[in-house]
Amino acid sequence: MLLVLDVGNTNVTLGLYDGDKLTHHFRLQTVAGRTPDEYGLLMKNLLTHAGLPDGRVEGCAISCVVPPITGVVEEAVRNYFRVEPMTVGPGIKTGLPILYENPREVGADRIVNAVAGWERFRCALVIVDFGTATTFDAVSAKGEYLGGAISPGVGISMDALFRNAAKLPRVEFHKPPRVVGRNTVTSMQAGLFWGYVGLVDGVVERMVQEMDQGKVKVIATGGLAKQVSGESRTIELVDEFLTLEGLRILFERNRRPN
Repeated sequence: MLLVLDVGNTNVTLGLYDGDKLTHHFRLQTVAGRTPDEYGLLMKNLLTHAGLPDGRVEGCAISCVVPPITGVVEEAVRNYFRVEPMTVGPGIKTGLPILYENPREVGADRIVNAVAGWERFRCALVIVDFGTATTFDAVSAKGEYLGGAISPGVGISMDALFRNAAKLPRVEFHKPPRVVGRNTVTSMQAGLFWGYVGLVDGVVERMVQEMDQGKVKVIATGGLAKQVSGESRTIELVDEFLTLEGLRILFERNRRPN
């Protein structure tokens, strides 16, 4: 089986593939101070709890946007699963021309999403990923990674309101019953929820116009994708496991022949 790890600023998402089928998925909190042993044991315990002997893991692909953790997770995989991980970065064959001014600056997760989106749809795309940051990535009809946009994620904005406005409480990201809130909580929820719907639609519409690719398919992934997409006029499809699928594709694309 193939173990794939998407290491983000907030969470580590794990997936197990049997061939091209995602059979299990798990989520851990990203903690910078954890040791390789801690990450290794946590991952092994998750597999054991799911009834999966760790000896079935025959390969591993990692996408990490937290540089201090990359080596820690790689060591955990080597020590606890006895495989050499493939980490997405310079030198990895993506199959997509990267048209960024400096391709090394593009986050691994953004490239992985673009690879998965192009492999599935083979058309011009905008991919919206709701993570710690909300990212927008553009792929041309020729399968070129064009670039994109990055904005603060919902969690960052919610925390900023709570920390910097003395009288505002922490609230849940939730669609309120009205846009015109009649108390502080629903007023904050209205601003956050409808503000992010407007942010997504505004950026996507301008991006599609600038891409000048004709019909552009807009897909979303990440923790809040389903909530926002329900009210978005631009998002056509939500794929919760787009990043994991991209890691599987890249592993197969870069696998060394036996």
